[in-house]
Amino acid sequence: MKISTKGRYAVRVMLDLALNNNGECIKVKDIANRQGISEKYLEQIIAVLNKAGYVKSVRGAQGGYRIAKDPSEYTVGMILRLTEGSLAPVACLDSGAGDCERADTCETLEVWKKLYDAVNTVVDSYTIADLVELRKRRINNLEYSI
Repeated sequence: MKISTKGRYAVRVMLDLALNNNGECIKVKDIANRQGISEKYLEQIIAVLNKAGYVKSVRGAQGGYRIAKDPSEYTVGMILRLTEGSLAPVACLDSGAGDCERADTCETLEVWKKLYDAVNTVVDSYTIADLVELRKRRINNLEYSI
């Protein structure tokens, strides 16, 4: 299983909005420049986040985007599921293993279920607020090493 650029960039966008949240709206151009993402692709990703209510948009000269809720309310898993769909490693876990005609005789199903559970556990254990803290610690560590 690979997370697409859309999923990775969506997490980065949410992190960028959280890090730069000063009460004012943030322009797509500014996010794109900081994150090294094309504005056109970023607009597609933000549209998905906006439709889901993860970000708020404001039109006009002072317009742009801001994170809709506190960063602690968004897990990496929520964002990835929004942009990627299911994180299941095999199709039979998407619709439920009971729908698979081989579920009763599939020795590998247990492996795929454990993998799926492990992935969900990890991505659901990190919030955008956690990533903000990781960024702050990394920057502090860099400052102390200079």
